[in-house]
Amino acid sequence: MNQRTKALLDKDKRHLWHPFTQMQDWLANDQLIIEKGDGAYLWDTEGKKYIDGCSSLWVTVHGHNNKNLNQAIKKQLDRVAHSTLLGLGNLPAIELAEQLIKIAPKGLSKVFYSDSGSTAVEIAIKIAFQYWQQKDGEPRRSVSGGPHKTKFITLTNAYHGDTIGSVSVGGINLFHKIYKPLLFKSIKVTPGDIIELEKVLKARHREIAAMIVEPLVQAAAGMLMMPKGYLKAVRRLCSKYGVLLIVDEVATGFGRTGKMFACEHEGVSPDLMCVAKGITGGYLPLAATLTTDRIYQAFLGRFEENKTFFHGHTYTGNPLACAAALASLKLFQQNKVLANVNRNAALLAKELPGFFQLEHVGDIRQCGTMVGIELSEDREAKRAYSSKIRMGHRVILEARKRGAIIRPLGDVIVLMPPQSIAQKELKELLAITYTSIKAATEK
Repeated sequence: MNQRTKALLDKDKRHLWHPFTQMQDWLANDQLIIEKGDGAYLWDTEGKKYIDGCSSLWVTVHGHNNKNLNQAIKKQLDRVAHSTLLGLGNLPAIELAEQLIKIAPKGLSKVFYSDSGSTAVEIAIKIAFQYWQQKDGEPRRSVSGGPHKTKFITLTNAYHGDTIGSVSVGGINLFHKIYKPLLFKSIKVTPGDIIELEKVLKARHREIAAMIVEPLVQAAAGMLMMPKGYLKAVRRLCSKYGVLLIVDEVATGFGRTGKMFACEHEGVSPDLMCVAKGITGGYLPLAATLTTDRIYQAFLGRFEENKTFFHGHTYTGNPLACAAALASLKLFQQNKVLANVNRNAALLAKELPGFFQLEHVGDIRQCGTMVGIELSEDREAKRAYSSKIRMGHRVILEARKRGAIIRPLGDVIVLMPPQSIAQKELKELLAITYTSIKAATEK
């Protein structure tokens, strides 16, 4: 390790608190410090090159150091870096809203900006709640006298972000259990079980404001896949029982599944859609909550009626981020990104079954270029590794030795490379992942 890296690590360990990281482990070990990137690759401060196998936490679309995105940001920077959307408009925010509506599922017509997937979900929850309270003018009341339609349905194993509202509709105990006293109660149903869902809706629809789902893939749960037709059935039941449908496309949006948005696979148009991560191509923080004109209309009224949606933050609709997003959407067309995703998805579908030659690969799940390889101590007995072993973590350390950066979800090895990755690079990533799993599980 060179002296510069040592000095940077020392400063890091003295001052930084890393997200989703047990800092005692961080402090006890050497760590990578990323210095630059280009295309599908990253370089650390030691000059070592790595394939970015997780798209820098699922956000990088067109590769690192993309000249088109760089130029778009620089061009906007010469005009204005930031101007508030509170009481003012700005050009990139307006143009991006128009473009998002053009590519969104039919019926979505309004865009509310924020800065992350968590806040996009938080906004959707608040909009859905407030919509029902003022839909017909005065706040509506249930038979019991309490506010009508204030509950939310979510799925077990759901992950929708880390703010209090988004955690309240989450379902992963590891992340969410400790905060339970702070949360509002949501109604949990089993993913894929339409019969259970209809029973709940039939019995409780008068108190349910919305249902929130991750379409096709529960990503943070370990790339768990929904049964074919489930999302379409959810849409039908929500419409039947007068419940709003929120789709969380934070992980699945912008091409990851082979279509621009995952809900397109089943022809579903939601009432609210949350997007973030890949919206700027992985360059700047930006998110959006899209909704229908029907919902938007419930927020219109005289000032003194207080129907305003009282939500926002300082950097809402930031011009630099919106300029990056506009450039990213242009690249989808110019570079035929979705066609490349589908070619790579076909390659993955062909190559991934070979991982079952490794005795500790228990399951493989794939949708588009979203991949989860689940490790197990005993595949036949379906016995998981003890959490103390940290097998997933061991695999990613082996991968780093071989030139790839990936990140596990427990003992599920996640592959989610940039949508622009070439097939040669993807094959290299698969080879490194295979040998890394073999090395870690055979020790």
